[in-house]
This record gives sequence, C-alpha cells and structure tokens, in this order.
Amino acid sequence: MHGRVETLRNEGRPVIDFSIAISHFPAPRVVLDAVAGVIERQRTLPYTSVVGELRLRRHLLAKLRSENGLEADSGEIIVTNGAKQALYEALYVTSDPGDGVLIFKPHWPAYVATAQLLGLRPILADLPDEITEEGLAALEPARIVIINNPHNPTGKVYTRRELECIRDWVARTGARVIVDESYEHLVFEGRQTSLAALCDWRGIGVVTIFSASQSYAMMGWRIGFALAPAEVVQAMQTLQGPITAAAPHLSQVAADAAFASGASPAMLADYRARRDLAVDLFAGTPWIVMHAPDSGPYLWGDVRGLTLDSAGFAEALLEAKQVAVLPGEALGAPGFIRLGYISDDVATLRDGIRRIVEFGDAYAAKSKK
Repeated sequence: MHGRVETLRNEGRPVIDFSIAISHFPAPRVVLDAVAGVIERQRTLPYTSVVGELRLRRHLLAKLRSENGLEADSGEIIVTNGAKQALYEALYVTSDPGDGVLIFKPHWPAYVATAQLLGLRPILADLPDEITEEGLAALEPARIVIINNPHNPTGKVYTRRELECIRDWVARTGARVIVDESYEHLVFEGRQTSLAALCDWRGIGVVTIFSASQSYAMMGWRIGFALAPAEVVQAMQTLQGPITAAAPHLSQVAADAAFASGASPAMLADYRARRDLAVDLFAGTPWIVMHAPDSGPYLWGDVRGLTLDSAGFAEALLEAKQVAVLPGEALGAPGFIRLGYISDDVATLRDGIRRIVEFGDAYAAKSKK
C-alpha cells in the first residue's frame, strides 16, 4: 500500500498515508552529531567486519546487559541492514526447506513472505489474548517459532508469565525461537521483557532481533542487530558476506550512538498523546472497534461489524477519500485495518481520521440499503 501512495503522490494526489509508520521525529541529536562528527573527522569511511565493527558490538553488549538483562560476548552479535536482514539470515541458517514456522496472526507481513521465500511452511495461529500452556500444547508442531514482542500490529506486550510458557514449551518441543523486539522502547503500558533473559538462550537456540528504525525514529538508516548463539552468528556472517557484506559504516556509527542513548521519554509521550487522541476520535463510531494499544506506532481497528473485505474497504477509502490504511488481509486478518498514527502533524491525523469515519459511515449506510 505504501508503494501505491508514493505513486499517487508522484502524480500530484495529496494522499494521507496511515498504511505505514514513519516517525515525524528526527533521529536523536546524539545520532546526528555522531555521524556529522565522523564525516568531518574521518573523511574516508572504511569497510568494517561483516558482523559489524568490534567497538559497536562491545557497546551493544553493554546495552543488552543494562536494558535487557542479557550477558553475551561480541561473537554472539551480528550487525545487519535492518531487522529484515537479520530475520532472513536467522531463518535461512536455522531451517531446511519444508520446515514449519509458527507465526501468530495478525503478523508483520515480512514473517510470512520471508518464510515462503526460503521454501518454509508458514503455520499461522491466532494470537490469543493470553498465551497459556494449554493453548501452546494444542498448536501444530513447528521447527521455528517467531515471537514479535512488542507486537505489530496489535500492540500486545507479552507478560513474563506468557514468555515463561513459551520458554517451557520450546524446551519440550525442541523448536527454535526468533524473537523480534524492534519496538522495545515504544511501550506505553506494562513492561517489555526479553525472552532470552528468562532462559538458556544458547541452549534453546534463541535469536533476538533489535532495530533502530522505530525505537529511535531511524527508519531510513537501515540498521539493526541480532543476538544469537555463536554458531548461528557465524552462519549468518557466512550468508551476509557475499550478499551485502557489512552494514554501512555511517549507519553503524549512528547505531552506536542510538543504542547507547536509551529510550526517548519525549517521543514516547508524544506517541502516547497521539494514540489517545486517535482512539478518542474513533470513539462512538459504531462500525469500528478501536482499543488503545499497549505499545507501538499502530492502531488495530476491527471493522468486521461493517465488512470482512478490509482490502476492498481500504481500496475504496483510498479512491474516495485519499487516505491509505493497511488492510488486515496483508497481516493474515481480514476484517481489520492497521493505521500508523505517528507520521504527520496532529492536524493531518485529525483530518485523516475524520475522512475515515465519514467514509465508513457512508459505507455502512449503503450496506443497509
């Protein structure tokens, strides 16, 4: 959908894009200053080790220790061109074609797309309100389990008890786990806990993925990293070498500054205020159920009372009102829509939601005839 928006904007159509979340915040000042300083001082930017500059990886160890309660060494970290590369490499090196990959839906589209690209078999299961031992035991066996915590698009933050249930379940079944913690600093309610901090992550084979994109408003910098057992990191390095080699030097400088800076209280407060405003603007609208998410840059709207064809709804909305949302079909959940609420100024956020409500009201009235 975001690509469609870009095409329409290039044609001169002023589309409001809620289909993706691109922060209106710039990257942190410490990041901009660090990058500017390196450009001014060094001039020549060298290649680094494929797994990332050693200085950066050592600093990431300190971040993992202080923020996530994890002890590791530099050979257990690989710096990647964003979370997507880490996901691709982790899936590639821990699976064989035909292996089952358990993915809870709704899901980030890249999980299913990457699994299919690698010839794996996505096993889709509904994300329950609460993860329990009984619920996990009823699932189809899988070689790999992908956990997104905090969760895109629902905003769910897994509790410690839920993570312990997952830990015990994978220990019994022998499944590996890939945990995507890209939104770790966008938590409004509750507390985000790393699964790896609750288990023998080396023995179980847990890969934990981090990204600067959302937690530090650095979408276009394309930088992230993964924590994994040393043999998994070595295999990921072997794969990454001939594909992209190391992440860009400047992006690594930016990551070093970002991950050392911690969460941004100002950004989180701004997002919380926008979240609350958006939910309030939808309140009382009979055809949509919109709860305030516990985390993340998205709202997850239930429009099943209006239609199960959320793809058709989104297409018609874009054409009639020039507002883009991501239909639930793209995330494995027809009858829902995802809205990114962090991109524009507040006036545009208000205007976009007003257009959605107007369109939905007319859609509902037409459906009753």
